[in-house]
Amino acid sequence: MIRILLADDETLIRDALAGLLALEEDLTVVTTAASGAEAVAAARKHAPDVAVLDLQMPDGDGIDAAAQIAAVLPGCRTVIVTSHGRPGYLKKALAAGVAGFLPKTVSARVLAEAVRQVHAGGRYVDPELAAEAISAGESPLTPREADVLELAAGGAPAEEIAQRAHLSPGTVRNYLSSAAAKLGASNRHEAAQVARRHGWI
Repeated sequence: MIRILLADDETLIRDALAGLLALEEDLTVVTTAASGAEAVAAARKHAPDVAVLDLQMPDGDGIDAAAQIAAVLPGCRTVIVTSHGRPGYLKKALAAGVAGFLPKTVSARVLAEAVRQVHAGGRYVDPELAAEAISAGESPLTPREADVLELAAGGAPAEEIAQRAHLSPGTVRNYLSSAAAKLGASNRHEAAQVARRHGWI
């Protein structure tokens, strides 16, 4: 029997997934969580075989939670399910040791198969997402440019970004200008949209 931890901040989705996985004879959901922090705590307490984590949750996203779970419970394999299947997220997830990555649009049968494959030591990546990740290439942004662009995405002025990033306003403007140029964008808002679309921020 494969013991599963299921984490999603939307109760309806979490309950529906738990119900669907429970129909499989070889799978059992031993615990659920509504946030990244709850998922890590539940993994410590229940020691599941596989953690199925939503990508975007409060208190740390699924990728952060997966990395923390791997640190405290190396035998637990992780699968990310998401409605935000962008190439950059897939690459970050794989770099963090996530073994499975699939969109929420897959069938319950595909999710169950992914859990089995990951539990057996394999990987499962949605073929369409894998193809997109390969064609998108690597992010052209430096880590600092990505950080500053992410702070700018909410519309904050350069002075506020400078305070939050512990930089001077001039340095912030330079990073934003460089990021926009690399992404072929006419301004920082367009640059942020391009970076988001690719999952680079």
